[in-house]
Amino acid sequence: MVAICILLAALVMLMFKFPVFAAPNPLTPSFIEICGIYHTDETGILNYDSRVILLHNGSERLGNADLRAEFYRNGVKIPAVIETMNGNNFIPTHHYGVQTMGGLGCTGQFWNPKEKISIDFTDKTFHPGDTVRVDIFSKKSGMLVSRYSRTG
Repeated sequence: MVAICILLAALVMLMFKFPVFAAPNPLTPSFIEICGIYHTDETGILNYDSRVILLHNGSERLGNADLRAEFYRNGVKIPAVIETMNGNNFIPTHHYGVQTMGGLGCTGQFWNPKEKISIDFTDKTFHPGDTVRVDIFSKKSGMLVSRYSRTG
């Protein structure tokens, strides 16, 4: 009788506080997408130029000064420093590993949906066939807001 009561009490407790056995959803939104990785110069000659084009494929505009980016090559973080996605604020920063940044997404205060940002990394940062990943973080919260990978 005592065993049955304990078993029933355990079942009642489980009904109200059922343990979660499923793995948490590790998916991070990927509304900032890599829409191009280029290894050639303007004439089409392979020079490992390492230009990456990012597309804001979300629905809300983002304050580009609040965003920072980290890039990975084949799962290994590259030593490029991008502390802001705002082009005017980017110019005076120490942006090691990055030559230039341009595009509509980094002009003004906001990165609007469907706007692009072009990042020209130091030559030979990426090679054909490398998997490139970008992680975009909010500087205010420190939270990862977008992650996207592409092989190029």
